[in-house]
Amino acid sequence: PVEEAMDLLSAAGCDIDEVGTVRFPTDLVQASLASCAKSVRLWDRSGEGSFEVDCENTRFLSGMTCIRIYDLETGRSRESTREDLGLITRVADALPEIDGVCVSCKNVPESNLAGEIDEFLALVENTTKPLEYLCEQTRALEAVIELAAEVRGGKEALEEKPYFMHIVTPLPLFYAETHIEQIIMAARHGVPVNCGTIAIGGASAPITMAGCMTHSLATDFAGMVLAQLVKPGVFSVGSSDAAFMEPATGGIGSTAQTAMADAALCQIRRSLGIPSLTGYGGCSVAREFNQDAVWEISSSMMQTGFARPATCDYLGSLDEGITYSLHALLLCHDLVGMLRCTWQGIGTDDEQLALDLTAQEGVRGNYLAQRHTAKFCRVDRWSSRYFGSNIPLSSGVLEDESLFERIDRDLRKIIDEHEPTPLDGGLKESLEVILARYRGASSE
Repeated sequence: PVEEAMDLLSAAGCDIDEVGTVRFPTDLVQASLASCAKSVRLWDRSGEGSFEVDCENTRFLSGMTCIRIYDLETGRSRESTREDLGLITRVADALPEIDGVCVSCKNVPESNLAGEIDEFLALVENTTKPLEYLCEQTRALEAVIELAAEVRGGKEALEEKPYFMHIVTPLPLFYAETHIEQIIMAARHGVPVNCGTIAIGGASAPITMAGCMTHSLATDFAGMVLAQLVKPGVFSVGSSDAAFMEPATGGIGSTAQTAMADAALCQIRRSLGIPSLTGYGGCSVAREFNQDAVWEISSSMMQTGFARPATCDYLGSLDEGITYSLHALLLCHDLVGMLRCTWQGIGTDDEQLALDLTAQEGVRGNYLAQRHTAKFCRVDRWSSRYFGSNIPLSSGVLEDESLFERIDRDLRKIIDEHEPTPLDGGLKESLEVILARYRGASSE
């Protein structure tokens, strides 16, 4: 596949030196940006429900790829397992504002080919929602395409109604062999593919916003060009983020700089008609779900309200993307409701302007007993699960609880009561047969 990629790029006019550095002609990049699909519809497990990934909407997903989780019994961070991935997925399945599910955490004890494939099966078993998938090994993607085709009823049906979007994660300006292979495989099978990295200004990219963003977009465009050369018209977009090193500590910081770059990247992609994926909203560098995490999550979700990326995929990730928090996911879910409430806009018809009612009541009118008030009192309201009238100290009838306690009570109820729609027994058996075949091949 790497030789094939180099042949495709060379034939398209790219200059490739002896170490494999590729220089892309401007007209080739522009042609690729023009030919790629500007939207894609992802379908749920049944093939009946779906959502559009485009420049007009923002979709929210739980994830992605944390290697630790905060244990619900001890509260401490530990390595994540398949059971944890299943639990996160079941909780996300219960949350109506969460549109889809990604590989929220890894099955760390089984960090091999079979383990990567089984992560997809864990998603399929625990939610009916559309999926995002990513992996380190190309054979894992091969197996997942086979699993998804089994769910959908064949590879042609899968291409017609994509069940998942595949995410490829290169380094800034560098695509490893597996990344090249995965782009080619996904494009050939009509699987929507998203290439994205995190360029860290001051570390892996220039410290300036313009320099860091240039690395992000160049990485995106390289993957998009390759996918379009394999299969023109396929949905293959970029989602690289710009982050910035905090000079005092070496960690990722500079909230204002990150927010500005995030908004600019979304605007640039939107101007090209390309959806901007994996917005920063919903994650935090805080090492646990505390007041620092709540502030950063709230701030980044409000930033999402302004930038409007096509997808926001990091909901629930703390500790610089290392550790997953179900409590953070529930906070994000509540804030998604707030965003969608504001995105409804403002109704300005005669009834909502209420000029006749104002004339009737006069300059010192009382609107409390009006039918108009009863009709519209909840139309533009955010029905928060944890804030507003649900803050204990705002009401004498509610028990005095902290935000964590309110979320924890809600989380435990979801875990106790929610059961996702089960897989058909025959389908589950077929999927396990496919997994067993790859598991056996990987051990030979």
